Amino acid sequence: MNDDDRSQSRRDFLKLGAAAGLGAAVAGLGIECQAPAGLSGEAVSQFTAPPIPTVRMGFVGVGGMGSAHVRNFLNIEGVEIKAICDVVPAKVERARKWVEEAGQPTPAGYSKGPRDFERMCETEDLDLVLTATPWEWHVPVCLAAMKNGKHAATEVPAAMSVDDCWALVEAAEKHKKHCQMMENCCYDRIELMTLNLVRKGLLGEVLHAEAGYLHDLRGVKFSSEGEGLWRRAWSQKLNGNLYPTHGLGPVAECMNINRGDAFDFLVSLSSPSRGLQEYAAATFGPDSPQAKEKFALGDVNTSLIRTKLGKTIILIHDTNLPRPYTRINMVQGTKGVAQKWPDRVYIEGLAERPHRWDDFEKFAAEYEHPLWKAIAARGEGRGHGGMDYIEDYRLIQSLRKGEPLDQNVYDAAAWSVIVETSCRSVAAKGKPVAIPDFTRGKWKTTPPLGIVEP
Repeated sequence: MNDDDRSQSRRDFLKLGAAAGLGAAVAGLGIECQAPAGLSGEAVSQFTAPPIPTVRMGFVGVGGMGSAHVRNFLNIEGVEIKAICDVVPAKVERARKWVEEAGQPTPAGYSKGPRDFERMCETEDLDLVLTATPWEWHVPVCLAAMKNGKHAATEVPAAMSVDDCWALVEAAEKHKKHCQMMENCCYDRIELMTLNLVRKGLLGEVLHAEAGYLHDLRGVKFSSEGEGLWRRAWSQKLNGNLYPTHGLGPVAECMNINRGDAFDFLVSLSSPSRGLQEYAAATFGPDSPQAKEKFALGDVNTSLIRTKLGKTIILIHDTNLPRPYTRINMVQGTKGVAQKWPDRVYIEGLAERPHRWDDFEKFAAEYEHPLWKAIAARGEGRGHGGMDYIEDYRLIQSLRKGEPLDQNVYDAAAWSVIVETSCRSVAAKGKPVAIPDFTRGKWKTTPPLGIVEP
């Protein structure tokens, strides 16, 4: 790939739509996605920052997930919410009222247009800025936060393009600030227990994983509020895996990605696009404006990722077809296999019957993750079965102790870059696409994520 390709901005990439023009840029056996020319940052292994006894927070975007985070952080010791920003003034006032009711001083409000977060980051004395905005705003908010001396946290995906992933990495390194992607699925019960089984060696050497995000979002995408105001537009522009991190994050931790291994390349294919069109015609009528919309996103995208050590991951994305929710989540090792949806495990030598699945509950007494045992009860009713609360708790705990984060900026970039790399492979008829090494080789010496204690 030449310098022009590498320096192509996220906006230019989105304008390519289905990326038909990308195929002409492909040469040889694969497509490179390297660091843009001129980047000179040095990867920082296990980055830490000085402890922060009381974390002063600002929020950008307090709709669905943003409001859930606000309420979680109000129930975590050592947090002061100092500023709220949203393009909808009523949402700002709602969140400010929650803070007042929790006994904290009224936070500053920012709602003067879509870039008022920049004024917030420049003006307010904050330690951490969290954004739960539409995807295209994640990177601008995080960059504004770090530029102004704040740590950054963002909902998923952290970025939608290779260049924007590099921008987050470069900013975190330059300003010595954390930039965490809030991947809550890493903190769900079975995912945590699976990680514990891996760390205890019960599954042996992990060689393969399967993961995905399969969620019927047709109603959400055509809604007149919330994510419906922006999420459907991405299905019109891109064809690949637009939401990889929910499934990928937990298995990446089990496979020590960026901490002993790293993604190498992927190949990706998409099915035809049918689901949104048929839903629109059935719901709004065949002659409705919705039914006449064109969509680039194939209904089922399947990517195969190989790591530097030769391990493999199958990653699936499907948000356009009728189906029950699943993230698949399967981790296969040399001594056994753990799976979610359905929840089941097989460990050679410990199974009740050869070649037959056991229930996870058989191992819960001994191998329940300590975070889940200690904190899950506090998270009941606070988002996705408690995993949202554990995620928020761990971020604050790490900042207050001055410890490395469970998920750092290199994880945010590696897990999110699957968006553009999958789109490039689909456009090139499944040719391999290199996945950038955002750690610049530091994955070889960075220790794996341990079993953290509460």
